[in-house]
Amino acid sequence: MFVDQVKVYVKAGDGGNGLVAYRREKYVPMGGPAGGDGGNGGDVIFEVDEGLNTLMDFRYKKHFKATRGENGMSKGQHGKNAEPLILSVPPGTTVRDDDTGEVIADLIEHKQQAIIAKGGRGGRGNIRFATPRNPAPEIAENGEPGSERNIQIELKLIADVGLVGFPSVGKSTLLSVVSAARPKVADYHFTTLAPNLGVVETEDQRSFVLADLPGLIEGAHEGIGLGHQFLRHVERTRIIVHVIDMAGTEGRDPYNDYVTINKELREYDELLMQRPQIIVANKMDIPGSEEQLTQFKEQLTDDFPVYPVSTVTKQGLRELLFAIADKLETIPKDTTPIEQKEERVVYRHHQEKDDFHITRDPDGAYVLSGDKLEKLFKMTDFNRDESIQRFSRQLRGMGIDDALRDRGAKDGDTVRLLDYEFEFVE
Repeated sequence: MFVDQVKVYVKAGDGGNGLVAYRREKYVPMGGPAGGDGGNGGDVIFEVDEGLNTLMDFRYKKHFKATRGENGMSKGQHGKNAEPLILSVPPGTTVRDDDTGEVIADLIEHKQQAIIAKGGRGGRGNIRFATPRNPAPEIAENGEPGSERNIQIELKLIADVGLVGFPSVGKSTLLSVVSAARPKVADYHFTTLAPNLGVVETEDQRSFVLADLPGLIEGAHEGIGLGHQFLRHVERTRIIVHVIDMAGTEGRDPYNDYVTINKELREYDELLMQRPQIIVANKMDIPGSEEQLTQFKEQLTDDFPVYPVSTVTKQGLRELLFAIADKLETIPKDTTPIEQKEERVVYRHHQEKDDFHITRDPDGAYVLSGDKLEKLFKMTDFNRDESIQRFSRQLRGMGIDDALRDRGAKDGDTVRLLDYEFEFVE
């Protein structure tokens, strides 16, 4: 099965908890704090494996979670950092945040890596909180939660040349004749249900990768037919080879076919029309095709070369392959469409979100929310009084007490944060 688009959930590992501990050896005067820091949680990393050509590994497993860091230990020992979770993806994979639509990574080269979810840092042990005023603190942090996100993984095949055209114009047959690929060929629409790749070698030992994409029909860019699922694969190709049934065996007009398919490509992405295009006039062995070709050339207004071929008699295939190879030599290998589009990964300045928000529940309770506040809450060890006092000071420092008063909070009112409830005290 060919899988080229999946949605999965990834979660990086949480940081290990810091430790509250003290030195109690007989010959260590005054002892002192000795709780070590927790280890960092594991990242979730995507790595390109050129041996893969499908996202099948993500088809049946939708949740991926990295391991958490080890907790801090006594004698000031640091907990072990967790190993990253490395997931292999095929070249041509684009990863985007499913909630925001932002492109996280565009993975093209073998062994290229990208961090998709960042592991949380380890919590600090009490050795970190020692001060002259408080030489033996009873404070340690819990580990920072690892980031989690829903992502959409998209595969865009990296082929040099993409075959486009209506169903049953001979794309699969052309691929099977000029390469070792053996796609399914039959006399009905949509024989090709998934893209097929083949390596083509010309007589002068030049080679390129040819992709046979499922047939497009009118309205494909809007989701009609099968072709819309695979239009994204045209984006990666350096040359578009437009295959046309010049004999009109299905009663369609060759020039109308040409105009319709180009319209679909333009509607999907305007930049595709800037890509070099070669027109293949196929089925020239059928009577009447010569007259159709003459008429087609008279109507053609674009400056694209036309190569008459027959995949049955192999007429014109040698000249076609040479023309494709010559054209590819003029186009840099590393030019990928993603570089030209707004899809490329851009590191922008993200405006800081508010530290907290205050809302009201129907029962009158005040509800606190906000990424920074929630992270602070999760990293606080509420089993120790000093940690609770520190958390209270941090809330006051963030201005939450004053904000609650401004919203009308009175002594004894209920304040909620995540799944916990507190009492507002003046």
